[in-house]
Amino acid sequence: MSEETKSLNFIEHIIEEDLANGLPKEKLRFRFPPEPNGYLHIGHTKAIGISFGLGEKYNAPVNLRFDDTNPSKEEQEYVDAIKRDIAWLGYRWANELYSSDYFDELYDWAVKLIKDGKAYVDSQTSEAIAEQKGTPTQPGTNSPYRNRSVEENLDLFQRMKAGEFSAGTHVLRAKIDMEDPNMLMRDPIMYRIMYAHHHRTGDEWCIYPMYDWTHGESDYIEQISHSLCSLEFKPHRKLYDWFRDHVYEYAKDKLPLPPKQREFARLNLSYTIMSKRKLLKLVEEKVVSGWDDPRMPTISGLRRRGYTPNSIREFIKKVGVAKRENVIDVSLLEFCIREDLNKTANRVMAVLDPVKVVITNYPEDKEEWLEAENNQEDASAGYRKVPFSREIYIEKEDFKEEAGSKFFRLKLGGEVRLKNAYIIKANDVVKDKNGEITEIHCTYDIDTSKKVKGTLHWVSIKHAITAEVREYDRLFMHEAPDSDKDKDFMEFLNPNSLNVRTGYLEPSLSEAKAGERFQFQRLGYFVVDENSTPGRLVFNKTVGLRDSWVKQAPKPQAIAQEKPKKVQQKRSAISVIQQLGKKYTNYPEAKQANVKAEIIDLAKDVSYDDLEPLFDTAVKKAGTRIAVMIALKELLKKGLERNDAVNEFITKALEDQNEILVAEASEI
Repeated sequence: MSEETKSLNFIEHIIEEDLANGLPKEKLRFRFPPEPNGYLHIGHTKAIGISFGLGEKYNAPVNLRFDDTNPSKEEQEYVDAIKRDIAWLGYRWANELYSSDYFDELYDWAVKLIKDGKAYVDSQTSEAIAEQKGTPTQPGTNSPYRNRSVEENLDLFQRMKAGEFSAGTHVLRAKIDMEDPNMLMRDPIMYRIMYAHHHRTGDEWCIYPMYDWTHGESDYIEQISHSLCSLEFKPHRKLYDWFRDHVYEYAKDKLPLPPKQREFARLNLSYTIMSKRKLLKLVEEKVVSGWDDPRMPTISGLRRRGYTPNSIREFIKKVGVAKRENVIDVSLLEFCIREDLNKTANRVMAVLDPVKVVITNYPEDKEEWLEAENNQEDASAGYRKVPFSREIYIEKEDFKEEAGSKFFRLKLGGEVRLKNAYIIKANDVVKDKNGEITEIHCTYDIDTSKKVKGTLHWVSIKHAITAEVREYDRLFMHEAPDSDKDKDFMEFLNPNSLNVRTGYLEPSLSEAKAGERFQFQRLGYFVVDENSTPGRLVFNKTVGLRDSWVKQAPKPQAIAQEKPKKVQQKRSAISVIQQLGKKYTNYPEAKQANVKAEIIDLAKDVSYDDLEPLFDTAVKKAGTRIAVMIALKELLKKGLERNDAVNEFITKALEDQNEILVAEASEI
């Protein structure tokens, strides 16, 4: 088996087999068929990515078809939002279609099924029909109307269409088998009476086809070669094929290709709700500001939060195509946006929880405009000027009057480097009557070549602009908020999912436009919100620089009767990084992404002295060298200065045969 064949996912294997068995490549056609009853969410991106990705791979058309069979829940707003989201992700559809386009043809086929004795009108209540369905272990029982004559069924069905009956009095059912072990085959409903205004057909119809009848026949009408859907539709495949095979006999001369349904595992994400009904509840009860609230897992919400199309497409690529259901950790999605913004977002300085610093030996009337690099990951990003003056803001948490040797920020008697500026030393503080520090008095040193361990971001008070900063966190505190049968998912809402504060920003941001993304140095990635107006900027926090939820698994309850266990000494961060690196190259791509995120988080507890001995790791131990390179990159970001050993390690990596190692080294 060739390497290319090995890399195919199971759907691609199916397609390749069909092509090998004679299906002409020009007959390949795919579709993405959303129901316009809500906004698309992150779970839909997998189905979008699979169908449109196959279209790109095989140069085949992909239809965007709206399965609009339930006018009571569908709106034009949802249609417009779905189109906007798919286009934003970078996909282009061949045709925009609607199941409602096929209502006449579906009706004519239903009439033919009645004439062939394969469908009948049932006049029971919905409760009686449900009771007669039986259970998975008990067969169903026939409706008393199952053996109505063809003539009576045709008459009733035509009168249903004409609007002679009230809703709920009659339904049209397929006549299959009430004892079939698959309950979906037990005479499923095809049409129900519904007096509701349709967003496209208006009041033309008062009977509407059910999803299972409409969906497969729409695929057939459009000559879709492979109907791809998530695993919950696997039990529906038997019914899909039954409807398809019967209709094929009516239309095979005009429509020669019967579609094939195949299923893949849907995307389940931790700390996230994927039900459109439950997301609608959050909107209706004003838990969130709307479908595009940045805490929502909708594509609109992710876009407003600052996620990029590339980060979402990369996330879907890493998740892959699987046959079995699983839950993907939301940290992988967050990792993907960090990776993307790290390369593309310009670095700026902002202070969100300020304390005033007065540089006492700096002239009161002096100001300087210092040069700052926009993005060390992008050589083309260039430089900007930032103002420096006697009084600046730093973050409150970046100063302690007294601190231990592990505190590398500002403390009394200690020195730190101000990013892009000077080295300062804290000499004294001013406090208010409550003992709160209001000012830190420092002196600066023009010798910036000195080695100091800490580097702080800052803004000049005189030049700072203010902005509203919305810090978003996960909307739910529970890993699976809708999995507890005894509790409503709303009970797991995170009360601290939104924190609004005033930020003090460097003046280069005064002209920032809605949608522009930045890294607030040492704080995280932020995007300019659409609510911004001239003179009143609003920023949304996209994601922190590292995962703040990592290793927050609930602690096990103490069990009194358990024997005391020996306390194991905690392994050092560098030891764990080495261990993670050993099998790095053997992991699949999604696992590599998770391991990389863990190494990045561990790197904050690693020093250069820890890393340097590993620069001489044997060439054959590529995984360890990759892990060391990832950690080294984090240290360089935090201000580690390059030396000959670092440069030699990077140079050797760039000449290595391992593509992953070369890629990591190329980013430095």
